[in-house]
Amino acid sequence: MTNPTRVTFGQRDASFAEDLKRRVSEYFETRNLSQRANKAMYVKALCILGFTAGVYGLLLSGHFNAWGMLGLAVLMGVAIAGIGFCIGHDGVHGSYSDDAKVNTVVGLAFDLIGANSYMWRITHNVLHHTYTNIQGMDEDLTVSPQLRLSPYSEWKGYHRFQHLYAFAAYSLTTVFWVFAKDYKYFFQKDLGPYKDKKHAPAEWARLLAMKAVYYGWTLVIPWLVLDVTWWQFVVGQLAMHMTAGFILGIVFQLAHVVEHAEFPVPDTDGKVEDAWMVHQLRTTANFARKNRLLSWYVGGLNFQVEHHLFPKVCSIHYPALSEIVKATAHEHGLPYIEATTFRSAVASHYRMLKMLGRPPAVNAVPEQSKPDLAVAA
Repeated sequence: MTNPTRVTFGQRDASFAEDLKRRVSEYFETRNLSQRANKAMYVKALCILGFTAGVYGLLLSGHFNAWGMLGLAVLMGVAIAGIGFCIGHDGVHGSYSDDAKVNTVVGLAFDLIGANSYMWRITHNVLHHTYTNIQGMDEDLTVSPQLRLSPYSEWKGYHRFQHLYAFAAYSLTTVFWVFAKDYKYFFQKDLGPYKDKKHAPAEWARLLAMKAVYYGWTLVIPWLVLDVTWWQFVVGQLAMHMTAGFILGIVFQLAHVVEHAEFPVPDTDGKVEDAWMVHQLRTTANFARKNRLLSWYVGGLNFQVEHHLFPKVCSIHYPALSEIVKATAHEHGLPYIEATTFRSAVASHYRMLKMLGRPPAVNAVPEQSKPDLAVAA
């Protein structure tokens, strides 16, 4: 498959977008609601930040035995993932406030946990959200050469076993991100459709400054304060990163690399026939919509369909919008892909990894329905 340099979307089933936009607008207008963050969203952000600060303080106190410190390191990983889900992600999408400055400040939560928010806006907001599951355009399909996440990615022999090692690989997500990924993207000339991409000196300066802040509070300060051996320090760091990395990695993968999610191929002119919002329906999946605790913690990212359709609407509104989206998709005969539980979504992702790990000659995206994976049509 030749990677496209420019992709456009057509108008097939465009009436779905018109109806959906109208209904969503009516939802907010009739209830006199803002599409941005509400009090509940800010309270959640404060809870996550407070929890993180509390765990960090307990860690630095050193008033625990080795097992207690290890447990706190794991909780620190949970907290870091929560900051990414509940604060940084909405901030970089500009969905916290109508004030761009507020969104910029909130988005700095990403930089605080070691991920460059500027680069995320390029690779995630633009490339992933615009060209979802299109090989050569969606950077999320190329997170690692050890993982084959698209039927059109190059196949290697070791991919036969990716369903066995992928979940362990996800646990290294933040290690790679904070120590290599951002630097790699800054030096990489081509990013999807961007050729010979240049970055402003101010962004280079912010990259280095915020990385220094992150290394300072996660590495330098604990090393100077805690009375631990070097290997205990390393174990604690790995426990934190592997917890945060696994949580972040698995939640994002359940959105697109599951059964029934499509991987569209543009024609020779780089055109995808579906209207853009229909493309998002076909390539994106939800999971565990009815699980309130999970929805609260992952910042609505189990409502990825709604997030991809309305990325600038705050995630706090996704549960309500999901019923509108599902009903509208059903009326237009379009798919609404969802797993009823987190467990069934993970199982579907596992089966997809196994299928994508087969040699291309026998590789085919399964179309049959699975018991816990529903497609409304």
